[in-house]
Amino acid sequence: MLGDDGAAALGLDAARARAVLLVIVALLTGTVVAVSGSIGFIGLIVPNLTRLLVGADHRRALPVTALLGALVIVWADTAARLVLAPTELPIGILTAAIGVPLFLVILRRSAAGTVGLS
Repeated sequence: MLGDDGAAALGLDAARARAVLLVIVALLTGTVVAVSGSIGFIGLIVPNLTRLLVGADHRRALPVTALLGALVIVWADTAARLVLAPTELPIGILTAAIGVPLFLVILRRSAAGTVGLS
């Protein structure tokens, strides 16, 4: 929270720690998606999207996250059943199609330091 200077003052190599943590988070995210399926990917995207929409105040973000997550899953399930009727498209394909572009936008905005929708 104090930045790279504060970390260096405490004896931490911030660049190295950031790289190690990025690898750990990427591995954990991959594990979660592998175990729970790509529907779990929505659980990673919706909270970040909610934070972009309503801000970081947890009193507003938590209920909006729950509602938005439920809506995304219901819409994805409905679309999966209707797109290739009478056969059913796996819902994981749709959640990945929704989640990956949003995840890339969120990563790009966080790398640029942009907060909120603009």
